[in-house]
Amino acid sequence: MTQLLYDGSYEGWLTAVFEIYEYKLKDVVFAKEEISNTLLFSETQLVITDNAKANRVLNGLEQRLSHHGFNNLYFAFLSEMDQIEEILFRFVEYVFSSPMNIEGDLSRNEVLNVKKAAHLTGKESHRMKAFVRFKLTKDGLYYAIIEPDCDVLPLIEQHFKNRYADQRWLIYDAKRKYGIYYDLENVSTVEMQFEQNPSSRSLAEINDENEEFFENLWRNYFKSVNIESRKNTKLHIKHMPKRYWKNLTEKIPNLNKR
Repeated sequence: MTQLLYDGSYEGWLTAVFEIYEYKLKDVVFAKEEISNTLLFSETQLVITDNAKANRVLNGLEQRLSHHGFNNLYFAFLSEMDQIEEILFRFVEYVFSSPMNIEGDLSRNEVLNVKKAAHLTGKESHRMKAFVRFKLTKDGLYYAIIEPDCDVLPLIEQHFKNRYADQRWLIYDAKRKYGIYYDLENVSTVEMQFEQNPSSRSLAEINDENEEFFENLWRNYFKSVNIESRKNTKLHIKHMPKRYWKNLTEKIPNLNKR
């Protein structure tokens, strides 16, 4: 068995797929470089991301898949589902070996699992567009902390760039230790390290002096629009799962309260 170490990027994975065919590798498993030392295999091959190789794989897939099916591959990759790289590779193998479009063949696990993973990422992306809560710092930067189940920052950056084009903002994924920063012109990827996961309490000191006032206004508004007699906790949690609550202003108590 050959372990393919790649950099964790979509282009890196596509490069690895190209090299599997190039070197006629069998029984492969994918691993991101930072966790490779936890895996023991007889042979290890380092994959250096090569955009030319990645594009050749993409071009081949684009010719054999619908636009929706082609995009689903990227969405599925971002799901970070367990063994998603192997699932995607088996899907790619099936695509290249079949003379017909295979997207509707849900009897094959690789097709069904790619569809499920893409749906999971799409749903998480949609939720993040609704659940991002910005706070204002003393230097005029709006920032938000998220911890989505999937790596959705690449999918939501255009939405926030369009919606908040007139202000600087940063959305930080505390689970993956990176963020996207908008400087009024471009969106760029930034990496930030904290001794512990950032939270509203730990970052309160960098906030603008009026931030707590506006947060309380939002909490009061959120409370006022809820009709107690029509409260449906089960439905509420279905649409706003508890795992998101620690980063939602309306769910965080007033930090100044005792």
